Amino acid sequence: MHYIFLSALFGVMFVMISCQEGPETKIDRLLAEYSGDRPGASVTVIKDGIPVFRKGFGMARLEEMKAVAPETNFRLASVTKQFTAMAIMILEEQGKLAYEQRLTEIFPDFPEYGSSITVRNLLQHTSGLLDYESLIPDTATVQVRDADVLDMMKKVDSTYFDPGKHYRYSNSGYAVLAMIIEKTSGITFARFLKKYIFVPLGMRRSVAFEKGISEVQNRAFGYTVENDTITFSDQSITSAVLGDGGIYSSVNDLFKWDQALYTEQLVSAQTLERMFTPGFGDYGYGWFIDNLEVDGQMHRQVWHYGAYLGYHSYSARLVDDKVTIILLLNTSPTIGENERFELRPIVKDAATIIFQNE
Repeated sequence: MHYIFLSALFGVMFVMISCQEGPETKIDRLLAEYSGDRPGASVTVIKDGIPVFRKGFGMARLEEMKAVAPETNFRLASVTKQFTAMAIMILEEQGKLAYEQRLTEIFPDFPEYGSSITVRNLLQHTSGLLDYESLIPDTATVQVRDADVLDMMKKVDSTYFDPGKHYRYSNSGYAVLAMIIEKTSGITFARFLKKYIFVPLGMRRSVAFEKGISEVQNRAFGYTVENDTITFSDQSITSAVLGDGGIYSSVNDLFKWDQALYTEQLVSAQTLERMFTPGFGDYGYGWFIDNLEVDGQMHRQVWHYGAYLGYHSYSARLVDDKVTIILLLNTSPTIGENERFELRPIVKDAATIIFQNE
C-alpha cells in the first residue's frame, strides 16, 4: 500500500517538475545526444528579434577538447546557397546582370546549350546542368574549385532535361553562380560576400574559406560518427568549391543575417519577395519554401539544409511567427534521399516548445 502511494506521489511530482521546466531546459534535452566529449552542435532559437536560446553542445575540436560555443564557426554546406543567391540579387539591383540573362551572354565561350539556361534557372535549380561531382575522375587528387566546375560545364554538351522544364537540385548551378558573381563584379566570390554582405551586417567572423588566403577563426572541425567510432573527416575533393557550400559561420553571425532578411538593408522588399517565392520544387532563390506542421497547425517556413562530409546544418525561418531555428553540427549527416529532413524533427520540437511557451 505504501509502495503504491509512493509511486503515485513520485508520478505527480514528475509531472509537476516537467510542467515547471522552462523552454531552455526542454531544448537542452532535445540536443542531449550532442553533449559531452564528442562532436557537437551550436543552436539558436530566435523569437521576435531576440535570441531566446543560444548554446553550444559537445566539442568543436576533439583533438584539443575545444568545446562548441555560440561563436564557433561551422561549415554551412548548402545553407551557403542563400548567400550566393543574395549576391546575385545585389548585382541585379546594381544593374550589373539580369535574371533572364543566359549563360552564353555571360560566358561567350560557353557551349550552345547554355543559350537556354538563365540566371533564374540556376537560382531555382531548373537548369538541368550535370552534377559536377559525377564528372570528377576517381583518380583526382587536387581539390576542385568553382572555376573548375565552370570548365566542366563547358566541356559537356547536354543537360538532364530542357532548362526551365523540371526541378533538379544542382550544386553545379550554384558553383556557376559564384563564377557569374566574379565575372560580373570583377572581384572574387569570397571578397564580394565580405564586402556586400558580411561587413555591412557585422558578420565579422563569417568567411567563404579559401586555403592559403583566408582563415576560419573559432573553427569546428568535421567528423563522421558511426556507432562508437569517431573519424576526423573535415575535407574532401570538393571542399574548395564555394558557391554551393563553402561558407563558415556561427549562430551569432547567422542571427544578424536572419534579422537583416526582415529589412531592406541588403536589397529591396520587392527583391526579397522574389527570394521567398517558390518555383519548381518549392524552391525560391536559395531557400526552400513550404509549411511546417506544429501541434496540428501549419506555419509558413523558408528553410534550407546543409549536408556535407563532417558537417550538417539546418536553418528554418517561420516568417509569419518571427521564429527562426538554426542548427549547426560538425558531424556527417546520414546520406540518403531524406538527408535534408534529418534535423527537421528537432526543429519541429523546438518550435513546439516556443509556441507552447507563448
